[in-house]
Amino acid sequence: METIQVLLDEKLLKAADTAAKREKVNRSALIRLALEEHLKRLHLRDMEERDRRGYRAKPQSKEEYRPWEDVAAWPKD
Repeated sequence: METIQVLLDEKLLKAADTAAKREKVNRSALIRLALEEHLKRLHLRDMEERDRRGYRAKPQSKEEYRPWEDVAAWPKD
């Protein structure tokens, strides 16, 4: 692992320390976990945007999704 220096304002540092204590991890572990989660969200956002661009470039036709409408419908009582 590499060592880095991060500057946090007092309020954020206090919140981080409180969260680390609650999660029973040290400050470094909390920051690593938070960064990993944030990077996962960024990756997911990028993949969703890629899909949106793809569907805008080649929209689905009604014939493509019509067979799925019966499967996705609520069952009749």
